Amino acid sequence: MIEFKLPSLGADMDEGKLLEWKVSPGDTVKKGQAVAIVDTSKAAVDVEVWCEGTVFELLIEPGETIPVGTVMATLLEAGESPETAKRAPRAVLLPHPGPLPRAGGGGVVSGRRRISPAARKHAEELGVDIETIPGTGPDGAVTLADVEQAAAEKVSPARTAPVPDKAAEMRKAIAAAMSRSKREIPHYYLSEPVPMRRATEWLAQANAGRPITSRLLIAVLQLKAVALALKKFPEMNGFFRDGAHQPAAAAHIGVAISLRQGGLIAPAIHDVGEKSLEQLMRDLTDLVRRVRAGSLRSSEMSDPTITVTNLGEQGVAAVYGVIYPPQVALVGFGRVDEQPWVENGALGVMPVVTASLAADHRASDGHRGALFLAALRDQLQEPENL
Repeated sequence: MIEFKLPSLGADMDEGKLLEWKVSPGDTVKKGQAVAIVDTSKAAVDVEVWCEGTVFELLIEPGETIPVGTVMATLLEAGESPETAKRAPRAVLLPHPGPLPRAGGGGVVSGRRRISPAARKHAEELGVDIETIPGTGPDGAVTLADVEQAAAEKVSPARTAPVPDKAAEMRKAIAAAMSRSKREIPHYYLSEPVPMRRATEWLAQANAGRPITSRLLIAVLQLKAVALALKKFPEMNGFFRDGAHQPAAAAHIGVAISLRQGGLIAPAIHDVGEKSLEQLMRDLTDLVRRVRAGSLRSSEMSDPTITVTNLGEQGVAAVYGVIYPPQVALVGFGRVDEQPWVENGALGVMPVVTASLAADHRASDGHRGALFLAALRDQLQEPENL
């Protein structure tokens, strides 16, 4: 029997709300298949399964909010059958009501609540859940007056539950993750001015004759340069868990994308170092589109091994970011700006971008961080090799 649990889709996620099942009992599922849609504080995410099997039971109903790690479904492994499999207990999602207070505060009583038949019938007529009504009668009994009071409170505008503010929920989640980052991670910061003449000239030539929809952006050159530099400095790529750095086998770069309703999200583009610039451009365009449409996959949220943020379009010269735990580094790029530059002993004007590094001192030190930025700078001087 395989237990399919709600995965953590980021350091700021404690729970998620199941919106929809995309499978039914009896369906065969494959690795990487999206089986459910879960709403986090940031987006609706397609949650993938990473084992093969046959869906046995769906234990959570759409609309339920559950903690990370809760068993959502069970799968039958090869050779298992519904007759031989044991059914899993359903998750208990609501706290069990405590004992009822006695009238006058004289202790508690246990057992079934005291509800008169007339009060129960009146509650049904008014559409009020009798189990939620506090009783004021003898030994906590629910009376007709209690039912009428609960019905009045239900329709009172002043007591209407507030509609959750998605932007406020996201800001709260970001605040929690970034507060944790600054508490737990000993950051150090470095920056390097990177000459961009060769990159911008090469990019102009590469885009000549291309339709607008397939032109490359400077951002994909930066992403590829980061991925190639990481191959030489693996301590910048991966996670800090259980008191040690765990290097990642590939560069799954989280791209910081701002949302129209406020806040941001940083899902991953996978295997950046192994992809062509054209493929990266398609992946980046698709990722931005799906972020704005609220259609992401769980692997894109849980897999980033490093984050890149680019605020050049917002007009800032440089950005010094906060590491997204449990990652150990973040690379930032500001705007490409013409600056005075000495080249071959002559003063001229050069398009320059400031590349910054926020790194975790538990995984690396400033010397290695400086070499990483130098390698990143050198990669951008050979755009034809990206």
